[in-house]
Amino acid sequence: MNTVEPIRDYDLILDMQDYLLEKKNKRDYVLFMFGIYSGLRISDILPLKVRDVRNAKYLYMREIKTGKEKRLPINDELQQIIKEYIEDKKDYEYLFKREKCKKNEHITRQRVWQILNDLADAFEYKDNIGCHTLRKTFGYWLYQDTQDAVSIMDILNHSDISVTKRYIGVTQDSKDKIMRGLSFSKKRKR
Repeated sequence: MNTVEPIRDYDLILDMQDYLLEKKNKRDYVLFMFGIYSGLRISDILPLKVRDVRNAKYLYMREIKTGKEKRLPINDELQQIIKEYIEDKKDYEYLFKREKCKKNEHITRQRVWQILNDLADAFEYKDNIGCHTLRKTFGYWLYQDTQDAVSIMDILNHSDISVTKRYIGVTQDSKDKIMRGLSFSKKRKR
């Protein structure tokens, strides 16, 4: 299994948002936005129902992987996206419901992977992409804005700062930067 990366190109994120909204469907757009604004794992996003987010400023949940309780503020921009998306939906419906299924079932993790890989193909995005890409993108851009790895570690429920930095890709960015800066020709005496 390949390690996935965060989306480090800000303009590409904006282009992907526009593409999903205009060319695909609202559900996939909201899923993408929910992932990059919340930092939740896909396993915690998919079981959400409309009632969990309707008029909510916070999301209260127990993480599936860790079993830890979490109180997550819902960003104002994400609140507006959700509000428009759920206008005509019933409280009992899954937030990311399967479209062609008559039953009330949420999409699968495999479907999320397919959505993200189709998106990557549409933009000829070469980095590995998968379900954790949205969570890693959230962490990466939050770090770019705040430089607060300790808070991000807590938000992502990681046990060590080195895990968080590696997870969101800033460790790799740092290694790339110092290795690109190595020059033997600059040091040569003339």
